Amino acid sequence: MRWIYISPHLDDAVLSAGGLIYEQTRAGMDVEIWTCMCGFPPNDELSPYAQFLHGQWGIPAAADLVTARRVEDQKSASIVGAKTFYFDYLDCIYRRGKNGEWLYSYIFVPPVEDEKDLPARIADSISARLEPTDQLVCQLGLGSHVDHVLVRRAVDLLQRPVLYDADLPYLFKSPEELTSKTAGMKDSIHRITEAGLKSWQDAISAYESQISSLFDGLEGMRSQIHQYWKDNDGLRLWSIK
Repeated sequence: MRWIYISPHLDDAVLSAGGLIYEQTRAGMDVEIWTCMCGFPPNDELSPYAQFLHGQWGIPAAADLVTARRVEDQKSASIVGAKTFYFDYLDCIYRRGKNGEWLYSYIFVPPVEDEKDLPARIADSISARLEPTDQLVCQLGLGSHVDHVLVRRAVDLLQRPVLYDADLPYLFKSPEELTSKTAGMKDSIHRITEAGLKSWQDAISAYESQISSLFDGLEGMRSQIHQYWKDNDGLRLWSIK
């Protein structure tokens, strides 16, 4: 049996469940992280919003950023012992509509009409690689990042048993969403050792280009992950009853 973590971007699975991934691989389980939105934008064209974000990340060119983030992801995955696979869907900041217009000038918005078929396409891509015994893990969609919402919709279309984790760090910023997003679900606690916590924090720190936009620096990240680990006696996952 494989554990397959479906990650919207090149960091989300480790951010939200890195400690559990470490414990699973240390126990000899086969764990893979499949990242959906990590393709290379054509012609390296950037919208004004993407240019702004690239300025924050310190890497002007889109191809260079995707390459750098994949390198970060490989380093992070190796820390927790997971294998990786990358789909070629574009991050929302690089996507255009049917008429060539940029679709998103902000990431915390509902999916636009032009992308109503995107979850089905992502679901088909995931389904083509799945085996009958695979256990899927997907994020709840806390924070309403458009890519997280689309990927959850894709996973739900598969009509398979799924475990859901809380989107970190968006849970820290929108804790009130957890109740509504887990309504009707049952939760389970998964123990994470102190070694697992440290590996989780170390794996997140490998995403050097993203730390400043996700947390208040490395120490802030380590503190928040530690507090989440302490509050939950490890890590919580949810499933539909």
